Amino acid sequence: MKASAFVYPWDVIGDPEAADRIAGLGVRQVTLAAAYHSTRALTPRHPRHRVVTAEHAAVLYPMDARWEGRELRPYPAGDWAPSDAYGEASAALAEAGLEVHTWVVLAHNSRLGADHPDTSVVNAYGDRYPWAPCIAQPATRAYLIDLAAEAAVRPGARGTELESLGWYGLQHLHAHDKTGGVGLGDAGMYLMALCFCPVCRAGYGEQGLDADRLAATVRDALEPLWRGAPDDGEWAGVEKLLGEATAAATRAWRDERARTLQEAAVRAVRAAAPENFQVLLHADPVTYHVGANAGVDPGHILSVADGVVVPCAGGPGLLTPFAERGREGAVVAANFPVVAGMGGSPDTLAADAAAARELGATELRLYHAGLASDRDLEAVRSALAGL
Repeated sequence: MKASAFVYPWDVIGDPEAADRIAGLGVRQVTLAAAYHSTRALTPRHPRHRVVTAEHAAVLYPMDARWEGRELRPYPAGDWAPSDAYGEASAALAEAGLEVHTWVVLAHNSRLGADHPDTSVVNAYGDRYPWAPCIAQPATRAYLIDLAAEAAVRPGARGTELESLGWYGLQHLHAHDKTGGVGLGDAGMYLMALCFCPVCRAGYGEQGLDADRLAATVRDALEPLWRGAPDDGEWAGVEKLLGEATAAATRAWRDERARTLQEAAVRAVRAAAPENFQVLLHADPVTYHVGANAGVDPGHILSVADGVVVPCAGGPGLLTPFAERGREGAVVAANFPVVAGMGGSPDTLAADAAAARELGATELRLYHAGLASDRDLEAVRSALAGL
């Protein structure tokens, strides 16, 4: 069962042992960040540093001329990934015998939202989410499609994994986050993700909804949840809060915007890529879900991309809809966190992989080779040796 480990360029650059160490885990592939959001990352084995602070979302390679004169454009990295950090790390990993695929984070960019606030999702209360570009806006869509093509198709890459290629909402590991005081379920999170920027307001109008009335309905529906009423969850909970017809109209607008963006981004990557270049999406099999794993229709996305990377931190159950709707040769990769200190379970990886395979997984993804402790990596090595 093919396995790939996620890696940042700074895990490799300046550490002459890093590439061989990763190859020694038993993985055949690495998924190497080429465009990534802000983060603070531990580097427990690096000879020169222990903590890397990526201060804002950035591309980790030199941008090309396509961005000249454009208002929305990627940001270059600072000293955490200078020059062609991706290219330098990629070369070292390939020399160690690893197949290198790009890891591209798209609609998740707090710096973009800070510099261009009109690009952000705006909730029913008028609060902007700077980390969440609204994927309905034409300029934002054009930016994301071009970024996907440029960042995915780096020299020597054999494929790409596109993360956050869909809607983002309230859920976000924000700096010193303090939003957990009231626990919202699926229904409440969906309502808090509904965007009311001018483009989305017009889009709701196309679905027969009055945007002002919809925003008031959303606020009224959320009020009991803020006061502790249970969130019934799932789509039935959304229908209960908004009414079936209104809920369906909001979902029709949002699903169409996400679906067509995904189609366009994959087309752009394929147009820029060499033959047999693999394109995967980080995906959730429920279209109204938001976040890093974009909500998709399994049958549709597997007709567009070469496969999906599916979050399995809470168990492998999300694999089933993709396996059931998959086509011959489609990749269904089970993504397991293997950093024990971040909630991962490297000691159960062998059993988790077996369960994932039973549910139709064809590959494994391991998050994350650079962040993991030595003990975590030893558990991964042992598990992969037995597969």
